Amino acid sequence: MALTGAEIAECTDDAELFELLGQELTELLPDGEGETDAELDAFVAKLATLPVGLRAMASIYQLDISLAQDDLGWHFANWHHKGYCDETLRGLRELEANEAADIFEAAFKLAQKHWDKIGELVADDFDKFAAWYSDSKFEEATMPLTRRLWEMYGEGSGRENGLLDLWVQYARKWPGRVVILPDGLG
Repeated sequence: MALTGAEIAECTDDAELFELLGQELTELLPDGEGETDAELDAFVAKLATLPVGLRAMASIYQLDISLAQDDLGWHFANWHHKGYCDETLRGLRELEANEAADIFEAAFKLAQKHWDKIGELVADDFDKFAAWYSDSKFEEATMPLTRRLWEMYGEGSGRENGLLDLWVQYARKWPGRVVILPDGLG
């Protein structure tokens, strides 16, 4: 059953609302993102069918994981798909994380300069990407951007769920952008 505006309004506990939003996304996107270009193309197309808020929430999920485990440079290797990166940027803006969006956009522009090389290295052997990336100009350029996102959303930032804390804030402010309206009401 789809999440409703009433359920969002009745949910006074942020952790409970976060769980409800996660369950809704899992129901709507049961197969996750995928790894191949074709799977990511299909995922991006599926995102476009969601309410704008859920679309935004789903689009930033992997960025949050990247920031918890790696950095922005690694994110563009792990999720080497321009359409998905465009969705992530759009999602950050929709979730009103404007500074994070500006940082991601700057890093994405830097990644464009190395896009083909990153793709070739990742396709051949991810270890080759790791060797190239370590101490590269790309890592050097993106690291200050990563550090700022870590300050804002990483460990020690006071955010329990990193970037995903944006989900609850957004759902409380814009519940109508999160729910799927019954046919005829949208």
